[in-house]
Formats: sequence, C-alpha cells, structure tokens
Amino acid sequence: MLDIQGRRVSFSRGGVSRRDFLRVGALGAAGLSLADWFKIKAQGAGTEAKAKSVIQLWMAGGPTHLDTFDPKPKAGADYCGPYKNPVQTNVSGIQLCEMLPMLAKQAEKFSIIRSMTHGNNSHETASYIMQTGTMPSDLVYPSIGAVVAYKMDQAGYQGSLPPYMSLTSPLGRFSECGFLGTNYKTFASGGNPDADRVSVQGIVAPAGVTEQRLQDRRTLLESVDALARDMEDNKKFEAMTEYQQRAYSLILGDAKQAFEMSEEKDETRERYGRNRFGQSCLLARRLVERGVPFITINSGGWDTHRDNFGRMKVLLPPLDQGFSALLEDLAQRGLLETTIVTWFGEFGRTPKIAQGAPWDGGRHHYGTVMSAVVAGGGFKGGIVVGESDAKGEQPAERPTYPWDLSASMYTLLGIDPMGTLPHPHGCVAYVTPVAGGDVESGGILTEIM
Repeated sequence: MLDIQGRRVSFSRGGVSRRDFLRVGALGAAGLSLADWFKIKAQGAGTEAKAKSVIQLWMAGGPTHLDTFDPKPKAGADYCGPYKNPVQTNVSGIQLCEMLPMLAKQAEKFSIIRSMTHGNNSHETASYIMQTGTMPSDLVYPSIGAVVAYKMDQAGYQGSLPPYMSLTSPLGRFSECGFLGTNYKTFASGGNPDADRVSVQGIVAPAGVTEQRLQDRRTLLESVDALARDMEDNKKFEAMTEYQQRAYSLILGDAKQAFEMSEEKDETRERYGRNRFGQSCLLARRLVERGVPFITINSGGWDTHRDNFGRMKVLLPPLDQGFSALLEDLAQRGLLETTIVTWFGEFGRTPKIAQGAPWDGGRHHYGTVMSAVVAGGGFKGGIVVGESDAKGEQPAERPTYPWDLSASMYTLLGIDPMGTLPHPHGCVAYVTPVAGGDVESGGILTEIM
C-alpha cells in the first residue's frame, strides 16, 4: 500500500506493483495532486496531443527578467534602471517592459511564468537544465527537442525535413541529443534567413549549382557506389545509400521550398522585421506549416554583464517585433492552437544593477528566479503564473521548475511525462525527473492548460 505523508510517499506491503508505486509516488512528490492528474486526463491532455509542433525562442546568455516580462518600477532606480514606465497590455493587470509595446498588444495570446527557478548560475549547466528539463546526473539527458523528435519518429514521422531543427546555429554548451544518440541531434540550418533563399547546407543548393548539375553528380555517385558494392559486399554501403537518398530528396524535393523566403510578401517580411531574429521567426512558421515538430530559434547576445541597458536598446526592438508577429501570424493562420511557442534562456539576470566599473550598469547571471513565456498548443493566454518578490530577487508565489514546464509541454504534445526513454546501457531513464519523485516541483501547469 502507499503511505502518503505531506509531500512524501512510502511503500509498504500490499498488492501494488513497483511501477504503480513509482507512478503514483511521483505525483505526490512532484506537487501534482491526483485531482490535477485526473483533470488532465478528463480533458484529454494526458493521452491526446493538442500540440503538433513547438517553436522554442531560446535567448542564449540569459535574458533579464526585470527588463522584459517582470518589470519592477517600484523597486527603485538601482533595480529598474531607466525603465520606470511599464506598458499596460491588452489584458487587465499585466504589464511588460516599456520596450515591448507590440507584444503588449498580443498579451491575450501568451502566459508569463514569473517564478521560474533552478538556482544555477553557470551557462553550461543552466542551459542543460532549461533545455533538457532535468538536473545534471550520471545520465546525459537529451534536450526537449530531441525527446520530441524521438517520440515523433516512434509514432511514424514521415516529414521530408528533420524533426528537430535549429535556426540558424546549434545551441552549443551541451549535447542536444544526450543518450538518445546523434540520430536525434538538432539539424542547424545555417544561412541567413533575411535572404530571399536561405542557403541551407545539404538542403538548398549552393549558388551557381543547378538542379541538373546535382542530378548529374547523383548519377555519377550512384555509379561509383555500384562499382564499389560489386567489389566488396559491405553493409556500410547500404546504409550510406539510404542516407544519400534522404539527403538528395531534401535537396531536390519539396523540402527546399520552406527556405524560399522570397515567396513571402514584402509586408509580411517587414512585419516580422528584416533582421536575423525576425526572419528566423518567419522561417519557423514556414517549417511548422510543413509539419516540423520542433524548431529552436537560437538568439544570442543576452549575456549582459556590461552596459545592460545599452544592449537592451539593441535586443528588445527585434524581439518585440519578431515575437509579436509570430504570435499574430500563427493565430491568423489557425496554427497557434496546435503550435507551442516558448521564450526563455538559461537563467535571469541579477535584479540589482552593477553600476560601477567595469560593469557600467550591467546585470549578472541569476538562476534564483527568472521569467518564461508560453503560448499556443493548448496553453492559455493572458495569465501570469507565480510571482517574484518586490525586487525580483526570489520566487514569492508558486515556484516553477524547468521540469514542470517540460512535463506540461510533453503532456500537450501527447507524450507521457511519466514514461521512459531508451538508454543504450539499460538504465532507467524517465521522460521527466518528476517520474522519479526525487525533485522539488510546483507541478504541471494545469492553471494554463
């Protein structure tokens, strides 16, 4: 039988299997009540996918929460700096930094988590925690994107594009595929999304190379491979042929059309912003339309140790324009209902500004509390989850952990957050650590699901 005392669960004699114990024990230890779990099941979120794709806006370096989605004008100039006049959104009671007026008009489409926490201030470790939804352990876990790609592959994904893509560079700092292996590593597109045609390595032909020339190369390569196979019966050749076929189908097939940015109207491209971030958001929408399950937009430059507010003047306008356009465009096309959009980095920034030299108004790494934004795919909009304290220094209400968010995302994607993943050495590897029952948690985000 199960003995539940507070947030602890113990196992005593009785007719309950260890698997049932782990599953039910996880619910109690994770802070997710059985009532919450049954509510999710009743809504169909526990078994049926509401979301088909994810667009992850990754702010590499760690964005400041006070200067984006958790303004604190009453904390004083040492905390809010020059941003003393938050903008009111179109949802009563929710304010954003004054530098985000376009997003303020779209607030009914997204919810803000103002109490995200994990307590780590290292870029590498914090990136791993936020991207995998797990704490470091003996197992090197895959990123959320790799898990989604694996699960979609198991479900029979037949898309012509890779199921896990990054625009335009890989995340770095950790291995995205973890123990799932290189088959589930992100495909980084490279190229410049602000061009009329994004030159993607292995998909879009380089400038000056015609499709006929590619076909000629393919015929020559097949002839050489056929001769080699006659000389030596080697399974490596068979595998190589399969991958060659897949690569050429990308180059010569319909998949390349996703990167033909010139197909978009000028007014659409201008709405997103003619810059790398804005056009990456537009390209991500085009990939969602072609059924890609997980797309990460890797936006760097948020490590603002020095001159934080000078950097905000550069970073916030493209963020405001591109993010708001993405939400608006997805909604108008009927795609927001099935597309999760997330915004966060590895951590927040120190609430108190480092005024003196050499920092000149900078903010440092801060994993104690941060903000994250979620929209679409079954997430409700116009809601604030949790709070930070008056100066943005601690979670004041409803602490939320990275695995709470990942478990919520998996649930909406139809992936059991209490399930397991295949480990090459037979280790027990749960989809999220809440299944093991050994982490602090605020529970799945049922208030916005």
